[in-house]
Amino acid sequence: MHKLNGIIPALLTPFTTEGNINKKALRQLVRMNINKGVAGFYCGGSTAEAFLLSTDERKELLETVMEEVNNECAVIAHIGAISQDTAIELAKHAESLNVDAISSIPPFYYNFSFNEIKEYYYSIVNEVSVPMIIYNFPDFSGVTLNSENIGEFLCDKRFIGVKHTSSDFYSLNRFKTMYADKVIFNGYDEMFLSGLAAGADGGIGSTYNFMAEKFIAIKKLFEEGKIKEAQEIQTKVNDIIGILKKVGVMPGEKEILNLMGLNFGQCRKPFKTISEEERELLKAVVNELV
Repeated sequence: MHKLNGIIPALLTPFTTEGNINKKALRQLVRMNINKGVAGFYCGGSTAEAFLLSTDERKELLETVMEEVNNECAVIAHIGAISQDTAIELAKHAESLNVDAISSIPPFYYNFSFNEIKEYYYSIVNEVSVPMIIYNFPDFSGVTLNSENIGEFLCDKRFIGVKHTSSDFYSLNRFKTMYADKVIFNGYDEMFLSGLAAGADGGIGSTYNFMAEKFIAIKKLFEEGKIKEAQEIQTKVNDIIGILKKVGVMPGEKEILNLMGLNFGQCRKPFKTISEEERELLKAVVNELV
């Protein structure tokens, strides 16, 4: 098992003009980031448009990533689904491919009780031997996991950590303080340095797809105590994220990769299509990156 920490891109899913997964572009993205020195990949999560993919497509996506990675770094497979049976099916598939860990968003939409959410997670880990990383994303899932309830999972050795996509750095700090042996990932890219200061072991993020080197540098500078220098890079990152927020984050990220020469196509509908005016804004981002 690879060491799970450091910078881990949450992979985007490239599509062909026919709407199929573009395996060639996906392999190119994985290889580009391995060459940059990332610690691994988070496959099939929110950034991958997981809930716009079929179950078979989610399996195809992971299979392609695992083939290209070829044990060179870690792979975390997001297997979360509103259906517990689907999540278990995806978890078993991920286990068969020898991923380093699985991860799951809590079941959402139906306002499940905490006991129902707990049953969901334990039903998954009871079916596989691969460890689980909880995906805490309150803004999207509607479920808040904090220092008062996270222990229901982290007390069990099968739950090895948390992907914390939240600005609640108090909870992030409590997670790491209370469970020092667990791996805690910061989720929001624009708050990466803040997450490190609160105790995060690394980060999992979408803009890592095309600028992982900036986050690798932030982490290195932070560990060296060069906070001002780390802040300067975080500010540059946030300038880029500010442009992405104007044009639409995920469609914008894909267009950046298109402009970098990787054929990532467009996001699935109902995501928007990038306009020519927005493309010009993104060209300025690419010019800064290359």
